[in-house]
Amino acid sequence: MTPRRLRAIGVLLAALVPTALIGPVARADTPAVPDFTDGFGLTEVADATEVHSSTDFTITVTTPQVSGPHKIRVFLPRGYAADPGKRWPVTYFLHGGGGSVNDAVGAPALRSDGMITVVPDGGLRGWYTDWLMQHTAVGAARWETFHLEQVIPYIDANLRTVPDRAHRAVVGLSMGGSGALHYAQARPDLFGHTASLSGGIDFAMAEVRAAVLATELNLTGAWCAVSSSSSPSGTGECTGYGPYVDSDAVFGSPYPFLGADRLWNAYDPAAPANLSKLHDTEVTLYTGDRGLIDTHTATAATTVKARLDRLGIPSRLVDYGNGASLSPGCDGGHHYGCWAPAFADYVPRLETAFEAAGTN
Repeated sequence: MTPRRLRAIGVLLAALVPTALIGPVARADTPAVPDFTDGFGLTEVADATEVHSSTDFTITVTTPQVSGPHKIRVFLPRGYAADPGKRWPVTYFLHGGGGSVNDAVGAPALRSDGMITVVPDGGLRGWYTDWLMQHTAVGAARWETFHLEQVIPYIDANLRTVPDRAHRAVVGLSMGGSGALHYAQARPDLFGHTASLSGGIDFAMAEVRAAVLATELNLTGAWCAVSSSSSPSGTGECTGYGPYVDSDAVFGSPYPFLGADRLWNAYDPAAPANLSKLHDTEVTLYTGDRGLIDTHTATAATTVKARLDRLGIPSRLVDYGNGASLSPGCDGGHHYGCWAPAFADYVPRLETAFEAAGTN
């Protein structure tokens, strides 16, 4: 039975039977959220929807492209239900390594009244790509296919989005920062806006390649975007990246000998050939320059900015250094104490760009 029919039955039961006599699925005081219809290779898991409020809910889906069930969290504008004829811009937020869809609560600005925010599961170390190896301990791992060919059309089919690149953004932090820039390059037809916060966006850097290897080998402590669901202040540590997989599982060999690292180079968001695909995309980069990680993300962001300048592609780099210019809670490090105020700076600019693009 489909989730839509189950919800309809729940509403009917709530009207006919006292609440105390039926289960939580049919509670009359549960806020209404949009129904989703299966499609594009995604199947919604019945009775797994988490309703945090009428504008904040999480659905769970399955797909042959990525093993296991996967959550998609959605923040709707407060006016979404009140204006059923209106369509909305949509921003996809990609979480960091060791994180989850619940990390988005650490950046309140993502709960915008000017756009829908969608947070798809990116895995503990999915790296927003289709892995070279599909038979590791984690099973199928075609994350890029899942997100770009399934989640996006699924969201457009089930929510009132404005389904064009001028009204669609992809943003992310840490691992998700590299993913956001990569997705914007891989599918410029989908995204007119992209932002990377403290992203590992230069795959030619040994430090970035080492970070990917650390996640494959489940070595905690490297490039680990903490889960705000367990550490609201963003000062905790992630608990790991899942089971050990081969060190070549995601991108193959990282060593630059005889073309062995071809997949790393093909993905590399900082490669001039990939950056050239952003000629019609609004690009924003944020980074601090303190701590073990953001010392390197600052270098990567500076490299990307310089290459974009040479290509004649407009972009905005905010290097907030030790964080003093950004927020009293930011020390220039790799956590939500910096990312939350960075999003508070970015989202209003994005909303303005969406408004300037008009509506369909």
